[in-house]
Amino acid sequence: MKIKCVLMTLLFLFLAFAVQAEDKGVGTNELFKGPVGLQLYSLRDIFSKDVLLGMKLSEDFGFKYVELAGTYGLSTQEMIELLNKHQLVAVAGHWGFDQFKNNPEAVAKEAKELGLKFAGVAWIPHEGEFDEAEARHAADVFNKAGAVLAKEGIQFYYHNHGYEFQPFEDGTLFDLLVQQTDPELVSFQMDVLWTVFPGQDPVAILKKYPNRFSLFHLKDLKKGVEGNLTGGTSVENDVPLGSGQVDYPALLKTAQEIGIQYYFIEDESPTVLEQIPVSLKYLESIQW
Repeated sequence: MKIKCVLMTLLFLFLAFAVQAEDKGVGTNELFKGPVGLQLYSLRDIFSKDVLLGMKLSEDFGFKYVELAGTYGLSTQEMIELLNKHQLVAVAGHWGFDQFKNNPEAVAKEAKELGLKFAGVAWIPHEGEFDEAEARHAADVFNKAGAVLAKEGIQFYYHNHGYEFQPFEDGTLFDLLVQQTDPELVSFQMDVLWTVFPGQDPVAILKKYPNRFSLFHLKDLKKGVEGNLTGGTSVENDVPLGSGQVDYPALLKTAQEIGIQYYFIEDESPTVLEQIPVSLKYLESIQW
């Protein structure tokens, strides 16, 4: 009887550990809780040729949450069925600026059908250097789109891309975007590479606006690369997390403190399939 009790106890502990490991989620540890998902744009070359393979790879990497960048010609129902088949949950997605400007109701409808919590945009069309007029126009579009999405219970967000950090008054045009948007209607997604590349301190920005960021794009910039305000650089400068210029321990500690809801790996490199496992292993070992 005593041996049976010991075996039952060991079995209970094993099952408890297994459940805990499953709940912990990929790319997390005792300090960094995540959750960590994948921006499916990372596998854009694969998805453009074989959607089923793209879904399988996303599942095989261990991800539960994903961020969409289109539906690859599938209907929303077909997309949902594929996500469910591969045990993936889409919580956010990107649309084009003009879609939010011209028909935010259509975006809201599609996002709701997909079951998303967030719908956002990652690029503001502009000529030459991004300027004040373009920033103010974008803020107006964001506020209006945010109001439409809010009626469906969906949060609008803007993903920075580097060019918004043009100097303006005593700050930057990114500051203007934050100041001119309604915090109830417009949230932000920090793309780490596109914050560091233009020479900004991502930790300082999070501390400056602790209530405006909901989402993260986890990316790292190759050491030695000098940035600028163009919003563009070679995809080969996108390196595994922890191997580049970003101080990730300090950044993720701050991100957790302000309450980032989802962290998505977005790896645009030509060696994405090799880099994603390295990035996940780094996140699972991170300490501060």
